[in-house]
Amino acid sequence: MRTVRTVADLRSALAPARAEGRRIGLVPTMGALHDGHLSLVRAARAACDVVVVSVFVNPTQFDDRADLTAYPRDEARDAALAAGAGADLLFAPSVEEMYPHGFATTVQVRGVSEPLEGEQRGVGHFDGVATVVTKLLLAASPDVAWFGQKDAQQVAVVRRLVADLGLPVTIEAAPTVREADGLAMSSRNVRIAPEDRRRALALKAGLDVAVEAASGGDLRAAEQLGQQWMRVMRVDPEYLALVDPDTFAPAHDPRRPSVAVVAARVGDVRLIDNLPVPALALETR
Repeated sequence: MRTVRTVADLRSALAPARAEGRRIGLVPTMGALHDGHLSLVRAARAACDVVVVSVFVNPTQFDDRADLTAYPRDEARDAALAAGAGADLLFAPSVEEMYPHGFATTVQVRGVSEPLEGEQRGVGHFDGVATVVTKLLLAASPDVAWFGQKDAQQVAVVRRLVADLGLPVTIEAAPTVREADGLAMSSRNVRIAPEDRRRALALKAGLDVAVEAASGGDLRAAEQLGQQWMRVMRVDPEYLALVDPDTFAPAHDPRRPSVAVVAARVGDVRLIDNLPVPALALETR
């Protein structure tokens, strides 16, 4: 596997494959790779001829400077894991490469970016995500890009971005990978204090309760039950909501599929998770 650090070198490295009509896959990451990331790399490897993994801790999507500073970074480890999972190229640009002096452009996706994570982290969070994803897609010009379903709202923002701008790339979302105890894999999990680890399972437990309760047809009551269950486990949710998977507006029709999403702080670590909510087959009379 080869590591490149500039957009020019990335495009040069991909030029032969592109000229031959080979299929290029991109897996954008912020590093600190875990099995969730590696599942994306393996999916890209199975579907593409050339696989690019980007590692860039994007400062513009952090609303909390302390969170940015604490974000784990170990490029050598990431490179070894990416290569082992089948990556051909590691794109590891500097902040100056991605945001050169005088950079003055922001990509904003309205609507889907505004509720939930947008409310909790501020409008700048998804502006930062949309801007850096646009830059990565333009730099690599992949045929397919893979994202993790754990960041469900981010996936919806990226899909809207690609559709609105007419970017010639397919967006694939791979299922959430979980640790043995059910906690969704995240680079932030290593920062959970040992005494808080059991409480962190409240996110998945709350989702399970909400999804099960949604089978009764009352989606708002399902949300409330999930929230109550989390509080029993001594975790106060920032939100636990059942939403439309495309717009992230509140879901209202139990006959349509939705997604249960949750966010909460456990100790000093902010975690998110989600589960699909199947459509309810209601009898019509």
